[in-house]
Amino acid sequence: QIDNTLTTLNGFGIGRNDRIAIVLPNGPEMAIAYISVAMAATTAPLNPAYRVDEYSFYLNDLSAKALLVEAGSTSPAVEAATSLNLPILELTTDDQRPAGSFDILPKEAMSGTPASGGLAQTDDVALVLHTSGTTSRPKRVPLTHGNLVASVGNIVDTYGLTPDDVSLCIMPLFHVHGLMASTLATFASGGTVVVPSRFN
Repeated sequence: QIDNTLTTLNGFGIGRNDRIAIVLPNGPEMAIAYISVAMAATTAPLNPAYRVDEYSFYLNDLSAKALLVEAGSTSPAVEAATSLNLPILELTTDDQRPAGSFDILPKEAMSGTPASGGLAQTDDVALVLHTSGTTSRPKRVPLTHGNLVASVGNIVDTYGLTPDDVSLCIMPLFHVHGLMASTLATFASGGTVVVPSRFN
């Protein structure tokens, strides 16, 4: 999936350190989209519950190169991206393929050559999150691949995670805890991640 995503995004002119805003519900596709997009560009997962004005702020603040949503999405993020003339990428799935498998198709034709193509490197920014904005405007927090690897290694060591462990990820995947502790740390240990669409 990483190889396919890399080839697809590079073919759209999107490459390393280009920021892709992701608005997807929790589930295996979101978990794998986060990882595979980060290996080709920079992921910026956003809360699916935001309103149009909030999406407009975050998309602008990120200087996003594109927005990734489910095919046929009616999310307010699509309206915000359209008003900003931001390319919209649609994630399509097929029930005959394994969980987490998908293709990315542009809503309108895209092509180009990225400034920096190929697989991400240690010092490339893998993930951009925003602070909660409790005391002031939300601030961008960029994390490199090196940052993520160090954090994940600490989590795996602290909890003694092994390939026999199963993580039930009920944290939102636009939040650092859901992304790092529930998902990346489990994958790094060789374990299994179960990602329901919502907590019941």
